[in-house]
Order: sequence, then C-alpha cells, then structure tokens
Amino acid sequence: MSKTINPDRLFAACCIALIVTAMTFAIRAGILSQLSASFQFSDTELGWINSMAFLGFPVAMMVGGLLYNSLGARTLMYLAFASHLLGLILTITADGFWTLLISTFFIGFANGSVEAAANPLIADIYHTNKTTKLNKFHMWFPGGIVIGALISTLMTKLGMDWQMQIAVMLVPTVIYGVMIFGQAFPEMANSETSTKNNLLALISPLFILMMITMSFTAATELGTQQWVERILGASGAHPMLILALITGLMAVGRYFAGPVIHALNPVGVLLVSSVLAAVGIYLMSMASGGMMYIAAIVFALGVMYFWPTMIGFVSEYLPKTGALGMSLVGGAGMLGMGIWNPIIGGWIDSEKAKAVENGLTGVAVELAAGQATLTNLAVLPVILIFIFAGLFIFRKKYMK
Repeated sequence: MSKTINPDRLFAACCIALIVTAMTFAIRAGILSQLSASFQFSDTELGWINSMAFLGFPVAMMVGGLLYNSLGARTLMYLAFASHLLGLILTITADGFWTLLISTFFIGFANGSVEAAANPLIADIYHTNKTTKLNKFHMWFPGGIVIGALISTLMTKLGMDWQMQIAVMLVPTVIYGVMIFGQAFPEMANSETSTKNNLLALISPLFILMMITMSFTAATELGTQQWVERILGASGAHPMLILALITGLMAVGRYFAGPVIHALNPVGVLLVSSVLAAVGIYLMSMASGGMMYIAAIVFALGVMYFWPTMIGFVSEYLPKTGALGMSLVGGAGMLGMGIWNPIIGGWIDSEKAKAVENGLTGVAVELAAGQATLTNLAVLPVILIFIFAGLFIFRKKYMK
C-alpha cells in the first residue's frame, strides 16, 4: 500500500532546507575576513570562491527543471541534502583555494536543488493556493539570512573560528534530511504535461519577458542588499542593522502574503512592489542617519514579494511550462545577479572617481558614491513599473 502524502511535513522540510540555503549566504559573508586571514586570500580570490555559489545555484535549477518530470521532487530533495552535506563538510576540511572553490560550488548546487524541488512541489500540494504558499515558503530566505547573520556575529564575537560557523549549518541540514527520508512525494508537480510540452511552452513572448524581468527584480532586491555595506557604510546608519531590518520585514511580509495576493492578484502585487521599491531606493539615496531606517522600511515593503510572486506568476499564468518554467525563472534571477554584480561594483568605482574629481575627500567620497549608486539602482524598479503596468492591463484583457 502506498504511503499517504503529508503536505505539512513536506512543506516544513522545504522551509528548513531554505533556511540552510539562506544561512550559507549570510555565514559565508560573515567569515570572509577570517578566510582571508587564514589562507592569505586576495579579494579577487574571495570573489571567485563566492561566485561558485552563484554558478552552482542556477546550474542546479536549470538541470533540475529539465529532469523534474523524470526524477520528481523526492530525488531532487535527496540530491539537495547530499550536496549540502558534502559541500559543508568539504568546506570545514578545506585547506586552500581550490578545495573552497569546489565546496562552495556544491553548496550552491544544493541551494539550487532545494528551489528546483520545492517550488513546483509546493505549487502542486497547495494547488489552489500556490502564490500564497510560495510566499510563506520564501519568507525563510530573508528569515534564514537574519538567523545566519546573528549566529555568525555572535560566534565571531565569542572568538569561534570559521569552521565552527560552517559546522552549525549541519544541524538544520540533518533535520530536513530526517524529515524527507521515507516520506511519500507527489509523482508530478505543477504539471500534467511532458518535458517536451514544457519546452514548447517556453517559446512564449510572455515567458521570455518574465525571464528578463526576473533579472531586474533580483537585482533590485539582492543587488541592493548584497552591496549594502559598501553603499551605506558612510551614511551614518549601521549597514548590518539596515540589512537585518530589511530581511526581517521581508520574512514577516511573506508570511502574511495571503490577503495581499488575494486583494491585488500576482500582477497587481508586482506592480505595487515596483513602485514601493523605486520610492524606497530613491529615499535611501537621499537619507542619512536615522532617516535611512525609514527609507529601508519602504524598500523592504517593495522587494518582499518579488521573488516568490514572480515564480507564482509563472505557475499560475504559464502552467504548461511546468516545473521547468519555475526553475528557469528562478535560475534567471540568480544568473542575473552574476551579471549585475560587476555592473553595480563598476558604478561604485566610477562614482568614487567622480567624487574625487569634484574635490570631495574621505567619508564624503564614500557617501557621494553610495548615494549615486542607489540613484542608478532606482532605475531598475522604475523600468519594472512600466513592465508590470503593461502586464496588468494585458491580464485584464487577455488573461484569466
């Protein structure tokens, strides 16, 4: 007799796996200085190590999306667990650049496997409430960043080495592993069609638009957060507190996403989010001191629904793309970050040079460069406003 599927247990396991994913981002950021001191790495070498996580993630999502109909959520979640375990252990035992490069790729691959399995799995087991449950699932990415950042900060202050900080993540990894092994999974997720039909459905102007748009939403959300210390370091506000405030609000907002999604529908949510994100970044570009925290709240309200609602949009309005479509859109977001990161870094360098030419010195250079970079970043959500406004009109006329 086949086992009965336990949706709540599977959902909880997916959430814990996403917490591990987020903790890898936060704790890796927190131990960069220790890694540099331990191995005498240059910033370029640290950059290459970090880039492996951004490479492994989309590779896993795209491969997982293509093979989902053959492998199913169970196999991909098992693969995520094994890759997390392997990546973390290899990191703890690493003795140099190449071993850290390999271990970080495995961790990134594990993180992508979690999303490749969990997004379509959740869309399937909560078929009538997809976008709301996806938002509740994705609340644990910002939530996990807060958890990881606090753990890393505390352990660093207690003088604990970077290996111990990595080892902490083995605990939630083992927990979600125990929760998934032996459980019944749906045979398919979010798709009653074949992979061939999924591929044919990708040849759609709307899907291609969403792939491109995902890079803009990801850069608006993750780009601003990833560069928060470099951009806001001279603003008079504490960058890590700003990051904690933003991610904390995002976690809460995603948990209570249901009423918002039902009131505005996914397209409406994306449109309103773009407006708030643009206003938030613009306010941050002018604020300093305590006002920066107010501006950060507006920004958090703007970006909190971007990632899960984009995936929910594909699931609801492009269902024939199946798990493959959801995975490719998520992968496009992370690949987009790989493209936008050097662009954002270039903006900072360029604006610093301009500030020096204008006669500024010291902290004033950092402040001017940060504010100008934020002004450049604000262009992305402004572009999104026009895209989602058009989609909103299109949805009213042609979409269910």
